[in-house]
Amino acid sequence: METVWFCLVAVMIAMYVVLDGFDLGAGAVHLFVARTDAERRAVLRSIGPVWDGNEVWLLAGGGTLYFAFPALYASSFSGFYLPLMMVLWLLILRGIAIEFRDHVQSLVWQPLWDGVFSLASALLAIFFGAALGNVVRGVPLDRAGTFFLPLWTDFTMGKDAGILDWYTVLIAIAALATLAVHGALWIALKTEGELELRARRIAARAWWGLAASVILITLVSFQIQPQLKASFQARPWGCVFPILALAGLVGARLMNSRLQELGAFLCSCLFILGMLTSVAFGLFPYVLPSNSDPALSLTVSNAAAPLYGLKVGLMWFIPGMLLAIGYFVYTYRSFSGKVNLDDEAPY
Repeated sequence: METVWFCLVAVMIAMYVVLDGFDLGAGAVHLFVARTDAERRAVLRSIGPVWDGNEVWLLAGGGTLYFAFPALYASSFSGFYLPLMMVLWLLILRGIAIEFRDHVQSLVWQPLWDGVFSLASALLAIFFGAALGNVVRGVPLDRAGTFFLPLWTDFTMGKDAGILDWYTVLIAIAALATLAVHGALWIALKTEGELELRARRIAARAWWGLAASVILITLVSFQIQPQLKASFQARPWGCVFPILALAGLVGARLMNSRLQELGAFLCSCLFILGMLTSVAFGLFPYVLPSNSDPALSLTVSNAAAPLYGLKVGLMWFIPGMLLAIGYFVYTYRSFSGKVNLDDEAPY
């Protein structure tokens, strides 16, 4: 049962990155892809009906984590307290920027909130990437299952490393590149004309940086976290996940060059799902590795809630997720198609 909940949490986090990832990426490239006020409003309209709904997966993932793995929730949320507060402020600023932008017509007001929206989106991608890097690298857990990390020390690896070191910064850059490509492909899917062409070009250029970073972080991660190699050697069938990621990465490039916008975006989704499931598979049974003593690591066994609670929770989880999935299908179908640049509504 613990393994089932591990898979469910991993899938929910992956779904959040796929869904909220494209509007984070759209925000990160916002100032580069849109040249005029009409184009900036078109970018906002492309994510306007869905951006807040996408964040439901983050709340649901956090709630599921609290229910299924309370020890992991308590340890990670206390150890990563500072970056979590920074993420919270960035989410708030991003939402404010979207809602406040068109409340005042001014030569200063709109550019100010456009800048806040773009910067907050890019920093969120960076912080989420750094968080993933910390999970892969491991944290200095003690026997009580707690830890504390400063934001940074000297950017080197080791027991005294901070949240930001050269490895987690590398993962953060790869995350930003991933979501920049993902967001640009979404903009290309939802817009037309010069804005669509510009989004395609940005996605094509950022793809090369993404491909290089994927190769680099794959090689480095297997050296830093031995559990990754052990998992794939013990269960070779897990190679299907990195294969899916590779297929998505290559497919996004080919589809974008062939002007198949929907195919390119779906391939980007496949790449993100493949990468995140590869990480989850490689770390299993760890949910939070210890970089000081592997015996102190949190696993699906020692971090999980009691078995009875997991069984009862699954009975409620399934209908709840079916309702959420139905809502998302309805929303995306209702707002499918290209946005209209001539529409004067904010989004």
